[in-house]
Amino acid sequence: MTATTATDLTECACPEGTALAAGRLGATRRGVLGAAALAGMSTMFGSTVVTMTSAPAAAAPATGRPVVVVISLRGAADGLSLVVPHGDPAYYAARPGIAVPRESLLARDGFFGLHPALAPLLPLWSSGRLAAVHATGLPVANRSHFSAMEELEDADPGSAARVGWLNRMVGADTGTGALQAVAVGSSLPTALLGPETVMSFRTLDAAVVAGDDKWDTHGTRLKSLRTLWGAGGRELGGGMRTALGAVVDLDAAKAQADRAASYPSSDLGKGLASVARTLRADLGVTAVTIDTQSWDMHVGMGTATSGWMVRNTTELANAVAAFFADLGPVGDRVTLVTVSEFGRRVQENANQGLDHGWGNVMLVAGAGVKGGRYYGTWPGLQNTLDADLAVTTDYRSVLAEVVAARTSASTAAVFPGFQRERVGVMVGQ
Repeated sequence: MTATTATDLTECACPEGTALAAGRLGATRRGVLGAAALAGMSTMFGSTVVTMTSAPAAAAPATGRPVVVVISLRGAADGLSLVVPHGDPAYYAARPGIAVPRESLLARDGFFGLHPALAPLLPLWSSGRLAAVHATGLPVANRSHFSAMEELEDADPGSAARVGWLNRMVGADTGTGALQAVAVGSSLPTALLGPETVMSFRTLDAAVVAGDDKWDTHGTRLKSLRTLWGAGGRELGGGMRTALGAVVDLDAAKAQADRAASYPSSDLGKGLASVARTLRADLGVTAVTIDTQSWDMHVGMGTATSGWMVRNTTELANAVAAFFADLGPVGDRVTLVTVSEFGRRVQENANQGLDHGWGNVMLVAGAGVKGGRYYGTWPGLQNTLDADLAVTTDYRSVLAEVVAARTSASTAAVFPGFQRERVGVMVGQ
């Protein structure tokens, strides 16, 4: 069955997921070293990793430039629970124990509705600043967490270069400054690997130069580094000056009001609080990635009112709502999009969970979004053991639309060889 909706524009049970949680840092260290070979050098400043270009960037003035924020739902979130296709009878037939009842859905139209735990995002939806694009994903199914994440974030099939799509976006965007891209989390994701200068930290306050602390009573640590790398040094010297400038730039962000108490007390909440402070400081940052983990729900995902899915969805909704409230007027230049490496199967398994699938949903919020609507062409569901939600919109078409609407970067440079299809979720696209 092929149908188009009325609103069309028109902890892990799998061994691989356990390895993902346990070995992600090590795997990403290898990725960072790959980026270092391209960029010249990666350096640790305390708990902060800066991957540097080979030449220093100009100091960033106040810019007021648009920002793209990407939240990765690691572990493969179930898009059929986040945005429920209540108009497709196969959904309820395939999920007798875990389906979200039609009557509890939010922002319900004739075919789709939001999970009730997304209630904190309803003001964004009602004001036209939040939309959903369904049946999105990789063009060919890939059910390996590691491989799918790599493919999704590299977004350049067939290329041997270790350069992620966000790093290409920063390189193609017309901007200046030592700090244009930030990753918040334990490591640097594939999306930001590459030759452009990027920074990774767990929280803003953890982004420090090692040794520049209360024990350095005479302030000699930074003076020494500047003296050592203040001139010359060719590529290495230029890279070090860029990195020092990026770390010191964050002093302005740290001076911003910390409103972390208004966020969930989770890694995602703390991370988005750090991002909001950084963006309010207007340092020239144009690209941000942040991870939220543990969406790999093979077993016991729960019901519509309690359990694992409800907890994760509640945390996501509360964190994003707090983020836009915290940004205030700065939110008028921030566009946020969610991605996940793949979706889940249509039919629930014997453990009231869901196995690895294919198609998924992407949420797009903030500046330039034509919200309050569901987008995408619906392929129809089948209630069979191995049935997937088929992908009808390549995820790159959604990301490319955001890039085209909110940056000066060429989508051909960001997504090489890809011909995007019109989604319609962004103004002017």
